[in-house]
Amino acid sequence: MPYPVENLLRRPYELYSAVGMSSLAVSTSVLSFARIPFGPVPEEALPVSACICAYAAWRAWQGWRLVRYQRGLRKLPLFQLGLDEIPHSTKAYYVGKGFQFDTRHVQRLVMAREPRFAHLSRPSWLHDMARTLELRAENAGMDLRQYTSHDAWWNPARPLPPVGGDPLLHAVGLWEGEKDVWFDLYSRVGHVLVLGTTRVGKTRFLELQVTQDIRRGDTAIVFDPKGDAALLKRMYTEAKRAGKLDRFYVFHLGFPELSARYNGIGDFSRVTEIATRITNQLPQEGEGANFAQFVWGFVNSMGRALVALGRKVRYVDILRYASDIEPLVLDYCAFWLDREPKAAGWRDEVAAREIEKKSVDRALQSRSMDIIKLIDYIRAKGLYDPVAHSLIKIISFEQSFWNKLVASLIPLLEKLTTGQVAELLNPDYEDPDDPRPIFDWEGILRGGGIVYVGLDSLSDYEVAGAVGNSMFSDLTSLAGRIYKDVQSGGAPITKCSVHADEFNELIGDEFVPLLNKAGGAGFQVTVYTQTWSDIEARIGNKAKAGQIGGNLNSLFMLRVKNPETAEILTKQLGKVRINTLTPVTGANDNNNPEDFDEFTSKNEDRITPQEVDLLTTSDVTSLPKGQAYAYVEGRLYKLRLPLPDPADEEAMPASLAHMVRDMASRHANDGFEAEGMEGPAPLQPGEEHGVTVQGKGSGW
Repeated sequence: MPYPVENLLRRPYELYSAVGMSSLAVSTSVLSFARIPFGPVPEEALPVSACICAYAAWRAWQGWRLVRYQRGLRKLPLFQLGLDEIPHSTKAYYVGKGFQFDTRHVQRLVMAREPRFAHLSRPSWLHDMARTLELRAENAGMDLRQYTSHDAWWNPARPLPPVGGDPLLHAVGLWEGEKDVWFDLYSRVGHVLVLGTTRVGKTRFLELQVTQDIRRGDTAIVFDPKGDAALLKRMYTEAKRAGKLDRFYVFHLGFPELSARYNGIGDFSRVTEIATRITNQLPQEGEGANFAQFVWGFVNSMGRALVALGRKVRYVDILRYASDIEPLVLDYCAFWLDREPKAAGWRDEVAAREIEKKSVDRALQSRSMDIIKLIDYIRAKGLYDPVAHSLIKIISFEQSFWNKLVASLIPLLEKLTTGQVAELLNPDYEDPDDPRPIFDWEGILRGGGIVYVGLDSLSDYEVAGAVGNSMFSDLTSLAGRIYKDVQSGGAPITKCSVHADEFNELIGDEFVPLLNKAGGAGFQVTVYTQTWSDIEARIGNKAKAGQIGGNLNSLFMLRVKNPETAEILTKQLGKVRINTLTPVTGANDNNNPEDFDEFTSKNEDRITPQEVDLLTTSDVTSLPKGQAYAYVEGRLYKLRLPLPDPADEEAMPASLAHMVRDMASRHANDGFEAEGMEGPAPLQPGEEHGVTVQGKGSGW
């Protein structure tokens, strides 16, 4: 029967009995060979000694488990996985080492935090003395760290790992031992939220997951706003191992001369998607909603006209005609009238018309005579075309009123069409001299591609957000098309694993339907952010932020800073009952002269049941780096996340290696996640481009 209060912090008395039993076994064996009178004989003593040794070994193992558990209260060993050690499966995904967190661990945590056991979790006096001597020696011009900082078992003064936090949170599960933790892949379809403050291991967790996705054969898309060099190196390495280098694309706003190109509005199933993808990034609340509706209709008319003319729709074209729509009206009307039987000879009739500007509508007086004559001809003939009608209606607005209506559209389009970024988002499909490949999401999904999207948000936050939103709008539209195709009996495509780091910089209204309905299209989305407040601030609406949170079914929480974010996890968990041990001591005098006893005393331990939270906010805010709680399928797990070995960049193309080194140098002060990275080396002559085009759809 187990004890009602488990105490793993006591002295390891089992070792004392093991030593005593071992001594008894040795002495019995020695005496049997001494042949002393009335002493044991070898035939009897040796079997007895063997049994005693077995019992001593069992007791020693019990004592060693206790010692190992108590040592783990101070420090855990480094958890790192090499390239070939990262496991993967087609049925589950690996997250690290850990255990399912329950009442037993709460009980141990409460006891380990009692003052009488504080010495077990504090650094030893040798550790503190070594750190003090190192500082004094440094001031004296000496370096003792080469002698005192070796991380080896024989060094009792070795420093603790620079992970901070409370080591007790994971150590309480070491009694039963850590296990490799896997979760079924079906939980990924419900989408995953990863929360953690900066420099605690979110991107390394992303690296672990995308490695498994690539090895599993999934389509892998990673959005990296800040630009993590180790992540890009890992994706390239895994793409090479999987034989998918021809389907590996790097899109990076910070390196437009080396980046692949992408047109966010060039591919669609319905022409209305063009307007939806653009206007989704405009303000949708209050008065902004009315302007957004008008802009949607305006962009939709331009999109319909461009598609009818057989042109590839690009942001630069939308901006051009948003500033001056007359050329588009003239081009489309000419296209339409040339095919209209009732408009035979229309060019001569339009040219022959005599019109005075003062006689036309005031709004048209600022327009050219060509457009005025054309509109007058169409109205006089009673001709009708839905696209031409919508364009003529738009051009009939007064210029001042028109400028107000498109005031929010122009800045957005300028973000997507300025500088070298314009070449990436508005590719010239007819330029044979540009070696940079052009990709689209449908081609990526159909071919099982791998895409790294670096948005360089530290350099230009506004452009990064606009491009990220544009890509997500395109993905949402594609997910809808795939879902309808699958529902109608179409062949399913490869699963698409989307990882969005710094999610708060990318999120928009289009993300709600992506999370809500994309699971049926094979999308499994994992988002990473620092606090939930970032999401609410970006969306600007708490209810919509709640919609997004409601569609993220699995939660991984690393260390966070504010209690509100920690409560996203802790409020989902209930309370548990633990036992507290209270020592009670008392003495009573006896005043009866006839009684022999002069006083009575008692000593007892009272066990008191108590309800506490399974997990508190302070537990989450004091997690060490690289550790997390996972709440998946209604179960809570405590995890240690592995730190993958850095990938090798030696076999990379010269330009990609240069990009990686430059990215590392930009984040050289990031500490935990930029460790070991070198600064950039300049490109050598002839290495300006590292893109090798092997045909349409080729990558690096």
